[in-house]
Amino acid sequence: MTSVFAVLQVLVSAALLALVLMHSGRDAGFGGIGFTPQSQGGTHIVERNLTRLTTIVAVLFFVNTVILYRLLA
Repeated sequence: MTSVFAVLQVLVSAALLALVLMHSGRDAGFGGIGFTPQSQGGTHIVERNLTRLTTIVAVLFFVNTVILYRLLA
């Protein structure tokens, strides 16, 4: 059972790393590419969805880390 969560940890961490690197600074990344017109807040829809997805993956990473700690402790 521990090996399943260990493999999941590697996959989730790679996904989290990729998602964080996709975020823009000021005018770079998906925010500066211009896939969609800007919304009222000045943020692209793609950027907001990327932020939501990053948050979900970060929570999965945290939960999986806690589970691995409980299994290995």
